Amino acid sequence: MLNSTVAAQTRTIVDEHGSFTLNTTPTRIVVLEYSFIDALASVGVSPIGVADDKDIERILPEVRALVNPWTSVGMRPQPSLEAIAALKPDLIIADAERHSTVYSDLRTIAPTLLLKSRGETYQENLTSALKIGIAVNKQSQMEARIAQHKTKMAALKKTLSSTDTIQFAVVTDKGMWLHGPDSYAGGVIHALGLQGPKMANQGKAYLEVSFEQLLKVNPDWLLLGPYKTHTVYDDWQTHPLSQLLTVSQKQQAIVVSPQLWSLNRGMLAAEGIAQNLQTILTK
Repeated sequence: MLNSTVAAQTRTIVDEHGSFTLNTTPTRIVVLEYSFIDALASVGVSPIGVADDKDIERILPEVRALVNPWTSVGMRPQPSLEAIAALKPDLIIADAERHSTVYSDLRTIAPTLLLKSRGETYQENLTSALKIGIAVNKQSQMEARIAQHKTKMAALKKTLSSTDTIQFAVVTDKGMWLHGPDSYAGGVIHALGLQGPKMANQGKAYLEVSFEQLLKVNPDWLLLGPYKTHTVYDDWQTHPLSQLLTVSQKQQAIVVSPQLWSLNRGMLAAEGIAQNLQTILTK
């Protein structure tokens, strides 16, 4: 009986580094990207440490409501190895893009699951969530949550029937980045049966654009996630050709939360995006 119990607990996951095996249930988990908190929250697991950029407000309140308070381990691009080690974790979940260079260091602290997060697609996020569910010994609960998520998204999809093109962009005082069909937000838009405009450089998640390039894309709706109070889009309003933008003519440039639309990829975020779109498009 003991052997079968141990066998049931042994899980092997293919992550971005290779094969990853766990034979215990982690209880002291440190996560180094926001999407991983969403996944843990979805199955009632609280991380003890988070690379939260030293600002918990960047994480969705809906996610924070489902987990216990954590200790910050610093910035996502460069988390503090000392702070992580001090927490004595038994599992670290790291981002394949941001943390590959410190992967070997992280592994000396605790078993490290290396998954896609930054630049991931909507479908890749769901795949990563399932792998996290398996890692924390809650595979069936995660499968049920993903099924519930798909049902909710399908119901929201039925309420959205616009043929307009919808484009989300992150914007600062330095530039604008369109999130294309291969971005997380672009994938959510597509999953809801909506469409983005035709873009050059398909295959890139994010595309920095000038005013002239935005005019060429010319979406029906432009959803702006600002990271600064004053942005380049504000400056572009004085451009002599600004009224050629469909969003200017129809007043369909809308400010949305960059935390919801870009930073916090995950099921709770996707459901929030869908509800946000429902509000915007059914006014």
